[in-house]
Amino acid sequence: MLYSAVLRKLTYTGLPLLAASFVVHSADVDETVVVTATQSETPWLTTAASIDRVSVENTLPSMKIDAGDALAGVAGIQADNRYNYAQDTRLVVRGFGSRAAFGVRGLQLNVDGIPLSMPDGQAQTSSIFLDSIDSLEVLRGPLATLYGNSGGGVVEWFSRKPTETALEWGGQFSENDTQRYNVNAQWATNTNQLQILASDFQTDGPRRHNSAERQQQAIRWYHQWDEQNRFVIRYDNNDAPLLQDPSALTPEDWREDPTQTVQRAIDFNTRKDIHHRQGSFSWFHERDNGEGLLSLWQGDRDIEQFLPFAGDDTTSSGAVIDVSRQFEGAHARWRQRGVNWSATLGAQLERQQDHRFGYVNDSGEKGDLRRNEFNWIENASAYLRFQWQLSEELSATGGVRYSDINYEVEDYFTDLDNSDDSGSSDFSETTAAVSVTWQFLPTSATYLSIGQGFETPTLTELAYRNQGSGLNRELGPSTNDQWEWGIKHQLPQDWRLHFAFFGIKSEDEILVDQSNDGRTTYRNASETSREGAELSINGALTQQLDLLLSYSYIDATFDNGPLQGNQLPGVAKSQGYLRLNWQPTEQWLVQLAGQYRNETPVNDANDTFAPSYTTWDIAVSRDWQWAKSELDVWVRVDNITDKDYVGAVVVNQGSGRSFEPAVGRQASVGISWRRRF
Repeated sequence: MLYSAVLRKLTYTGLPLLAASFVVHSADVDETVVVTATQSETPWLTTAASIDRVSVENTLPSMKIDAGDALAGVAGIQADNRYNYAQDTRLVVRGFGSRAAFGVRGLQLNVDGIPLSMPDGQAQTSSIFLDSIDSLEVLRGPLATLYGNSGGGVVEWFSRKPTETALEWGGQFSENDTQRYNVNAQWATNTNQLQILASDFQTDGPRRHNSAERQQQAIRWYHQWDEQNRFVIRYDNNDAPLLQDPSALTPEDWREDPTQTVQRAIDFNTRKDIHHRQGSFSWFHERDNGEGLLSLWQGDRDIEQFLPFAGDDTTSSGAVIDVSRQFEGAHARWRQRGVNWSATLGAQLERQQDHRFGYVNDSGEKGDLRRNEFNWIENASAYLRFQWQLSEELSATGGVRYSDINYEVEDYFTDLDNSDDSGSSDFSETTAAVSVTWQFLPTSATYLSIGQGFETPTLTELAYRNQGSGLNRELGPSTNDQWEWGIKHQLPQDWRLHFAFFGIKSEDEILVDQSNDGRTTYRNASETSREGAELSINGALTQQLDLLLSYSYIDATFDNGPLQGNQLPGVAKSQGYLRLNWQPTEQWLVQLAGQYRNETPVNDANDTFAPSYTTWDIAVSRDWQWAKSELDVWVRVDNITDKDYVGAVVVNQGSGRSFEPAVGRQASVGISWRRRF
């Protein structure tokens, strides 16, 4: 509270982001970690933000199904596995994204700099080809406001660029007839690298009516044109023809039997199928005094979802959602470097068009039409950033971004008792942040950053009202003021320690109003506050043993009104993570991971909480190498104590079905063979 009182007196002028400082002064450190989620390569030690870089090879081996696996140890992020393939991973960063009924909201997700988030701020992680990911970075705090209307935090995935010509085959297997196969073919020369990937996944799921099928294909081409120019072309195809939805459970049903399935899910055959295609082109240009980027992308996403009710009222929008989406975008920026400064000017334009139908769910079959409309979204933004090395120890960074987001709905279904729900909404905001870093020792630095951000409702959140049908025109954007103070140490043996305090004051916070059987409405809260602290420590205990330890605390509450003092639903107050990597020999690796999660409120009234839990996972890996071949085998056991716990919550679920059950003890195994040419 002391830090909050002091920081509230500061004037939020300012300019968002970009890391701080250009150099790390000489020190006896084994590794300089460079971060790029701030869109500028900057040493971790002098980046004025809470930012973590995760190398996938240090995480526990997995079946590469859930994108949240690699995020488990990152302080400040709550990665919830729903164990429901129709709903996708739930990500919460310092409270941002907690309202998501499915997928991700209010956060910017990128893969190799190409947005995974739609122009309105919604995103899904299931389309990421996890076999190709080498590392990821998580940025949180005021500097994330660089990313406009979905700047509650940034998660950036980085693909592994081919370095040799090789062919790899892999298979992963687990209980409930879960199996996944993948192939990776790559070719590499000095100037060209080509990679082709494919995978096939299927499972019966841990519960009845929990089956899933997914096939993915991807191609990557990297071309070094000359010393100054390089190109990257990507294409991804993600086809999930069957994703059954067993539905969440009431607390009473969960305690009775967490493996059961809601009967309504069977009666209405709740399920989803998704087909996502996306291609992109990136051009990187480098000079001695500057660097530029031009990215272009285009994609299509088809979704059909059956909800667990009929939706046959004349004013209903139906209970079978059928959406055909096209989206495209362009991003250009130039960074000019001076002796002790740099400035970046950039612009981004994104468009999204949805043709949305709604039908009656006739016991699992598509019935009569209840909705037919076109939705258009355009998000245009421009930003300016700077970095300035004030002295050998002091550096500053800042910037400003202007965003203009336009929504338009054209209703073509006005039959029966449906009124014309056509309409439009326009949102425009300027976001800003500024930060200062002081590197007071060669191995230590402290920073302070402040900023202003905003968050618009997504098109899905605007789609429904509690009474009647049509666009929820009463729902508006939320705004927030943020501050963060942190201290970092980077020591020998690659020891890194980071401690941060933060505070967030939001007005018109977007929250779930009601959630009933897949149809969710939203509202604006008057004021909310979030204050907390995060700690992360990682390094080598011995030559064979590495440690990662993180802890997060957040007090996220309503500030006024009848809910004053209540916790924001879907946000756990505290969570901790411990991982030990032990490599007794060069070929063997043993990993142990423990995760703690405090109880989590599921509704505004705070009368129901998902209980706290602690789980432990263990994995053993072994590799063999001979000539030009390599064989890797791993075995993993999740939840080794067979703990019953809730993997994720459904916020403000009107029927009380708010618990997404996790699985008990579960074993999995993986094998991969690689041949170099």
